[in-house]
Amino acid sequence: MSNKTNIQPLFNNVLIRPVQDSEKTTPSGIILPDAAKEKPQAGTVEAVGPGRHNDEGKIFPCGVKVGQKVLYKKWGGHEVKVENEEWLLVEEKDILAVIG
Repeated sequence: MSNKTNIQPLFNNVLIRPVQDSEKTTPSGIILPDAAKEKPQAGTVEAVGPGRHNDEGKIFPCGVKVGQKVLYKKWGGHEVKVENEEWLLVEEKDILAVIG
């Protein structure tokens, strides 16, 4: 888990810090307000829950680890505020791929 937060996800939830897009203007020079920019779909895993449980109580650990860069569903997850940053708490099934 990250040193910056004491949030520990439960079950198969994953805490992700989205990659901040530094591009604030279009190629033609138009400045985009924050409301017009698309949400990022990539981020860094900051914390991982212990995994999901089956009906017999067996735990299946999450397939991602802290520090990995991932792609996730565009509208998946719940926004949480961590030290004035918007992070996402998503279910493992909403993570589409590991980058790198």
